[in-house]
Amino acid sequence: MTEPVIQQRPLQVDPSHPGLKALHPVLARVYAARGIEDPEQLGRRLQELLPDNRMKGMAAAVERLVQALEQRQSIVIVGDFDCDGATSTAVAMLGLRMLGAAEVDYLVPNRFEYGYGLSPEIVDVAAVHKPDLLITVDNGISSIEGVARANALGIDVIVTDHHLAGNELPAACAIVNPNQPGCEFIAKSTCGVGVIFYVLIALRRALHERGWFKAQAPNLASLLDLVALGTVADVVPLERNNRALVWQGLQRIRAGQARPGLLALIEVSGRNRERLVAGDLGFAIAPRLNAAGRLEDMSIGIECLLEDDYERALEMARSLDDLNRERRGIEQEMQQQALELLGRLSLNDQALPFGLCLYDQSWHQGVIGILASRIKEWVHRPVIAFAPGDAGEVKGSARSINGFHIRDGLDAVAAKHPGLLKKFGGHAMAAGLTIAEDQLDAFRDAFDAEVRRQLDAEDLTQRILTDGELPESAFSMELAEALRNAGPWGHHFPEPLFEGRFHLLQQRIVGQRHLKLVVMPEGGAQALDAIAFNVDTLRWPNESVQKLRLVYRLDVNEFRGQRTLQLMVDQLQPC
Repeated sequence: MTEPVIQQRPLQVDPSHPGLKALHPVLARVYAARGIEDPEQLGRRLQELLPDNRMKGMAAAVERLVQALEQRQSIVIVGDFDCDGATSTAVAMLGLRMLGAAEVDYLVPNRFEYGYGLSPEIVDVAAVHKPDLLITVDNGISSIEGVARANALGIDVIVTDHHLAGNELPAACAIVNPNQPGCEFIAKSTCGVGVIFYVLIALRRALHERGWFKAQAPNLASLLDLVALGTVADVVPLERNNRALVWQGLQRIRAGQARPGLLALIEVSGRNRERLVAGDLGFAIAPRLNAAGRLEDMSIGIECLLEDDYERALEMARSLDDLNRERRGIEQEMQQQALELLGRLSLNDQALPFGLCLYDQSWHQGVIGILASRIKEWVHRPVIAFAPGDAGEVKGSARSINGFHIRDGLDAVAAKHPGLLKKFGGHAMAAGLTIAEDQLDAFRDAFDAEVRRQLDAEDLTQRILTDGELPESAFSMELAEALRNAGPWGHHFPEPLFEGRFHLLQQRIVGQRHLKLVVMPEGGAQALDAIAFNVDTLRWPNESVQKLRLVYRLDVNEFRGQRTLQLMVDQLQPC
């Protein structure tokens, strides 16, 4: 594996633009590199959200939901077992109750028994509750057989999803998905929880027009804390519409107006609720919820989000924290095994396949997604990690890099090799699939060939875009705070990264795998604390290194009531 190429992010607008003049020069440059000429363009206000009437299928979905509420019909939400699925389920449950649904419950497939989505088997489980209506959240666009089974049982289905559609759509009474063919809603990056939130907004308006509410209509903005969490956790692009959802959710969380379960998760993760940022949702809160779906049953996480009593929610949050610790232990062991597999393949980039498939019979099906992400970061190429599935099958979790649409890539493999993939689905950067175990070698070759068809060796060179070097005067709490509050930062609206050369004054391992540093900017006189997480402990600490090239984020470290400037190191290279 070669070191990544570090390059400065090009400016898209002039940082001296009048709209940026009042800002710190560094922040002005950061915004200019992201095409922002004025902070007003960030789109943080709810009034700036795109209207829901551009979503295909919305009118039909609302009409069926109005009927369900007026006739006091039984509704079952069918969710998914990741953080987006959990928040989608909770938002659907809470929102429909707020709007007056008489009978609403939820069901989340256990990934180890039923797999993903609205399968015929899950429909049969749901049918025990005798529902009149099933609503899928964060799934359903590929559930052809499941919807057909529901129709055969006389149960209507509304599909709300954001994943890419296949060649055939399910025969649901309504499909709301910005990525379905013919949908004119331009915010294609809206995730599952965002889609169901939009459905609830449209439903509330329709009910209000019918005089449904005896008093004031309920405030659905109270659900934005969960919408923000699901949006950040699903790593969808933070374009303007998503930024508004996340920013508004963060404001509610910071003000203490969040669900008790989310506040409890913030407490057990050791984060400061009043200063919470999008990165905390993605790196601290979401993994604790995801751990339930990865190792046991996501119902634990959903119940935590639905719980109204803080003390009970705190007990559940502690259980989720324990599961996350267990997940980390499993993941670390799997990472070591993956490194050994890579070693056998040779660490020479030219020897690695362009599309990398790894499999071990001991790997945990619930953790292979994280493993694929980690390996992708190491080797910078599309990666699929496989674990044993049902008898004679293996299940894969795929992660990709810019330039290779992983779901479309799998579709191309399936078209060229009929029968090779039993099922698959996903989007540009992540996907899931199932194949026969005895077809793994054939799939490896076919997947690598498809990646090679679309990418060349240059595409496999990792490039890190930074916002340049900082003058020593910029290493300040003032700028660090300004950058924290200038987002929300996320996918396609990246948090500011800086680069520079530093003298290495001190280095030591903390927490088994993290490198604590004291550095001084080259040509400067200010000693700065820095930390790099999950370093290779065979390489670090390295007493022979006296100078470093760092790629880092400016951050504020809080410890025992003291707040100090700290560099969060993304890349460190000896000079």
